Amino acid sequence: MKVIHLPIEIAGQMGMYCRAIKKFGHQAIGYNYFHTVLKYKDDILPVDGYEITNILEDAIQHFDIFHYHYMLTTFTDFSDLEMVAAAGKPMIMNHWGSDVRKARIAKMNNPYVNMEGFPTEEEIHENLLKVSKYISTAIVQDYEVLPYVTPYYKKVHVLPVTVDVSKFEPVYPRLDESYPLVVHAPTQPKYKGTEIIEQVIKELQQIIPFRYQRIEKMNHEQAKNIYKQADIIIDQILFGSYGVLSVESMALGKPVISYVRDDLLGYYKDLPICTANPDTIQQVLKQLLLSPDLRNKKGQDGRKYVEKYHDINVVGLQLLEIYEQLLKSNKVQNTL
Repeated sequence: MKVIHLPIEIAGQMGMYCRAIKKFGHQAIGYNYFHTVLKYKDDILPVDGYEITNILEDAIQHFDIFHYHYMLTTFTDFSDLEMVAAAGKPMIMNHWGSDVRKARIAKMNNPYVNMEGFPTEEEIHENLLKVSKYISTAIVQDYEVLPYVTPYYKKVHVLPVTVDVSKFEPVYPRLDESYPLVVHAPTQPKYKGTEIIEQVIKELQQIIPFRYQRIEKMNHEQAKNIYKQADIIIDQILFGSYGVLSVESMALGKPVISYVRDDLLGYYKDLPICTANPDTIQQVLKQLLLSPDLRNKKGQDGRKYVEKYHDINVVGLQLLEIYEQLLKSNKVQNTL
């Protein structure tokens, strides 16, 4: 099969999906017009908005599946979906959270979530109606995102974020480290709870010796080199689910602090993440700082967890099955 991903890269996942499918002998390429300091580039072609609209006709002729991301398509008004549908090509929409997170539902289960700057519920609803008119299958990254989109699609798959574990050599926290390094990478500080995190760090540094480094304005490879040196990595304390940074950190053998809602923990068997929210972050971080044994154990457990649930080979097989179901369903529909 031949798969095209459009139109923006999300935390390296578009490239990982392409690589996963290629591992199993298929063709895949991503076109990305949203360029960030992280500079993800594997299996991705950087383009601008004009270029991406110009490839549509050729893409319809060449590709078997159109895989869209983040409630975006080739044209800003979604008019390309009608063209792809008319050509009989199956499509899938990958939702990543902030593109569909409705404040009313989010705040019902999470008093800490920051909804400032997100699309309104009305905008999200209208966009989902437009997209689901032509796309019947969606993918979400976790169970936090699932309820926002379930009413709009015939089928919604939960596909975990993925990393190529073979590219992450674990560096477990040392048992004899008396001056541990805490790292936080706030790509979106107000959504990750950075102000609260750094206030807690400042307070704890008055009573416990440790180092702190904030990762900013670095590409992915530069940041990864810092993560390797860390003893503790703090992801976020507001959203209620864990994402790519948490997974990459666990792949490196690091203990991770991130907020996972209590009602979602049941979906993640043996999740080794040290879950913390604004009310508990000080206690959770203090416990890790004072226990080298716990840091090392959490690091080792995290690596095993990622190998089992998030590795590109594991997730790639799940993605391949989704594509095969999509092609089969589309074939049946086109023969009716």
